[in-house]
Amino acid sequence: MTKLAYLECPTGIAGDMCLGALVDVGVPLEYLTEQLQNLGIAQEYELRAELVHRNGQLATKVHVDLLEEHHHDQHAHHHGRHLPEIEQLITQAQLPLRAHEWSLAVFRQLAVAEGAVHGIPPEKVHFHEVGAVDAIIDIVGTCLGLDWLEIDKLYCSALPTGGGTVKAAHGRLPVPVPAVLKLWQMRNCPVYSNGIERELVTPTGAAIATTLATDFGAAPTMTLQKIGLGAGSIDLPIPNILRLWLGEARGQRSEVNTSDTSSCTETIAVLETQIDDLNPQAIGYIFDALFAAGAVDVFTQPIGMKKSRPGILLSVICPRERVCHCETILFQETTTLGIRHSLQERTILPREIQQVATKYGSVRVKIARLGEKIVNVQPEYEDCAQLAKEHQIAWREIHRQALHSWYSNA
Repeated sequence: MTKLAYLECPTGIAGDMCLGALVDVGVPLEYLTEQLQNLGIAQEYELRAELVHRNGQLATKVHVDLLEEHHHDQHAHHHGRHLPEIEQLITQAQLPLRAHEWSLAVFRQLAVAEGAVHGIPPEKVHFHEVGAVDAIIDIVGTCLGLDWLEIDKLYCSALPTGGGTVKAAHGRLPVPVPAVLKLWQMRNCPVYSNGIERELVTPTGAAIATTLATDFGAAPTMTLQKIGLGAGSIDLPIPNILRLWLGEARGQRSEVNTSDTSSCTETIAVLETQIDDLNPQAIGYIFDALFAAGAVDVFTQPIGMKKSRPGILLSVICPRERVCHCETILFQETTTLGIRHSLQERTILPREIQQVATKYGSVRVKIARLGEKIVNVQPEYEDCAQLAKEHQIAWREIHRQALHSWYSNA
């Protein structure tokens, strides 16, 4: 079963909030401490966790306490770390494979964004002294935690923009800071304002989410098993808590598996709009365009609309990841000003395609099963239509022969 995690970020995301949520959900702090020691910078920080209240809710706060003595000693000749040095630390640490790969990917993403902002190559990006240790522990610790939980896929909510300004190495910056904006742009993240004028998404938090999340938006369909609450540093009008949902996928599939003999469920998007002022000739064109964009099915129903106008209800069924493409076509090709969309579960039967020979030519036949039993056998319409045209024979005769041929050989 696929293990899923969902980062729900009503007050944004920061590295320490990720660590807090992971420890809260059951990742042992001792495990993280032990693995992080392999980075060879244990003399620079201490890791500790505590339970705190945020607006009356109990959550876990993880602190990365920087050891001042070390920083004063090093300050004269060590003003931070560049990407190659951090990559070397991670590679030498002999972390679990996924944690190692994810950590490198997150740092690379962060350096690419910072580099783009400053107009320099990622390798030249300078992670400032204090921030570097924080970022290393937050990023590598988060990757270790997700690996320990054996997460297969991570999802993330839309992210709040925040506002105001924040103090940075080169003076004050507007929030969201440039690197965060760049990371959002790189992944086309959905963002919104929750009205809180503070820094809500940090560069580290944005790098973790944009690198590791499969998708952004609503929670995936899942059987919910655990919730971890990671506290942020400051008090806000709403609880400053990152919520980590853990669960298992419910029978979702990417391709039809012909070896699987039971029906299964998948999440599908349903788009609807009603139209009363469009030339009917456009509808046929829209059908073709929607199917080309990945729609599973498209259909219309006649309806009565306001001002006694006859109209149609146009419905599109498509995979979640094709919603944007299908909506773009609807807005571009119809007169509609609004589209409703919802996510629904549908139960599907495993099916396979077989070729059968008729005296007029070969026809593909779709076979659907329920358990071991075959419950539906249907020759493909297009194949029958092509042979019917070629041989000037009735379509239903080709269809009948294809069925007869399949049952004769079954």
